[in-house]
Amino acid sequence: MDSLLSVRDLSVTFGKRSHAVKAVRNVSFDIYPGETFGLVGESGSGKTTIGRAIMRLNPASGGEILFRGERITGKLPKARDRELTRKIQMIFQDPMASLNERAKVDYIVSEGLYSGEKLPESERRRQVDEALREVGLPTEFASRFPHEFSGGQRQRIGVARALIMRPEFIVADEPISALDVSIRAQVLNLLSELQKKRNLTYLFISHDLSVMRFICDRIAVIHKGSLVELADTETLFAHPLHPYTRALLSAIPLPDPQREKGKTIESYDPSVHRYDQYPPAWQEIEPGHYILANQPEMDKYREMLL
Repeated sequence: MDSLLSVRDLSVTFGKRSHAVKAVRNVSFDIYPGETFGLVGESGSGKTTIGRAIMRLNPASGGEILFRGERITGKLPKARDRELTRKIQMIFQDPMASLNERAKVDYIVSEGLYSGEKLPESERRRQVDEALREVGLPTEFASRFPHEFSGGQRQRIGVARALIMRPEFIVADEPISALDVSIRAQVLNLLSELQKKRNLTYLFISHDLSVMRFICDRIAVIHKGSLVELADTETLFAHPLHPYTRALLSAIPLPDPQREKGKTIESYDPSVHRYDQYPPAWQEIEPGHYILANQPEMDKYREMLL
């Protein structure tokens, strides 16, 4: 199957010369039509930077990003830029910070439509009403302001803002981390339902592997700007190989109090790799399962899979 979106040796650098910080280092992966691809890592690992690079909010300092086989990094013609704005949308982490508090919901949801062909007012309003209904909100909410809603309702407004553009691909950047635990499942279920109905493809960014297991088909683990492991979701949970992946999995709370009390949380020490002597490479250790490892580590990981 051809990929919908391909990231090839992507690097993103902030600052210049002696003050430059490489936030993302030579990252590569493919996302296929209709799947939910997860990108997980701790705060500051570079996962949001990758999402923003796909949205062309962060310029790439190296490598490229392809959408349906065509490059979308670098300077693009205005017509192509408008086309990508429609096809690729983003749901942001904090629904309060990402919504214009001075604008009514009607304008917030339909703002993206103003960059294209001018629509009759009746058609614009029809599309706003349709988007609100699709995310489970009454159309009467269009005349109100964001501060009048709960966190879950505000995030649904953010989802409606993305949906109204009829995108093919959505970057969901920690879309539930700022929400109460009681409504997180509702938003996840909404995203799953919309995916099936609209045939959407997601890049789902999170620091929570337990959430990823619920919604993602494949998961890539990122540490300090580099991918360290990538596999099908159940393969990653059943056979985590990289010590950073195992450390993340060990931090997931267990529902059984006795098991939670007796479990051992692993810590990750990058010095165990000895990369100065044996440089690592991004390699496929079993079908669809990739890992950043040097040769001695690959031998050890293969034994773990036996």
